[in-house]
Amino acid sequence: MNSSTQLIYVYDPMCSWCWGFKECWQKIYAELASELDIVYKVGGLAADSDQPMPENMQRFLQQTWQRIAAQTGARFNFDFWKNCQPRRSTYPACRAVIAARQFDKEQAMLQTIQQGYYLQAQNPSDLSTLVSFAQQLNLDRDVFLARMQSAELEQQLQQELAYVQQLPIQGFPSLVLRHQQQYHAIAVNYTDADDVINRIRAVLN
Repeated sequence: MNSSTQLIYVYDPMCSWCWGFKECWQKIYAELASELDIVYKVGGLAADSDQPMPENMQRFLQQTWQRIAAQTGARFNFDFWKNCQPRRSTYPACRAVIAARQFDKEQAMLQTIQQGYYLQAQNPSDLSTLVSFAQQLNLDRDVFLARMQSAELEQQLQQELAYVQQLPIQGFPSLVLRHQQQYHAIAVNYTDADDVINRIRAVLN
């Protein structure tokens, strides 16, 4: 593994396009994990908010879900929009995956959040939901809750968001290959993992 070469996956746990990219990304990861240092970085779609999501945004996001499902085959549980109080707030979920990273469970937390949100109609904007997810991963409830509410974690989040903003990305999900001190944006293909792998290897070669 070449430690000076790094594949950076920039995502948000509540980004629906990241959910649509999940199957393709898993194939890319499986193919390249033994060759490259692969790191996850959160992008932070939406800051903390207690305000209900406006109706027009709810309609827009439901249409987005339908478009992603048609394009990628990803499944969505639209009961979320009836059973939950949507808020435009993804920072809590971003904190949760960074908190889980400390215990080497970032990918597991991401998967749990995505499945809870998109398949089980649970709301990852709620701290109580995220604590429940942590318990599913056998993380200590009180330790996780204290971590989520710590100034240290907030600082980590803000530093990560600032780092991501310096990368050549235009949204989420994004792939950036750091190779020979240069950063290369890798185009995301939602249905063809081999296409993405070939783009990465073309830069390496």
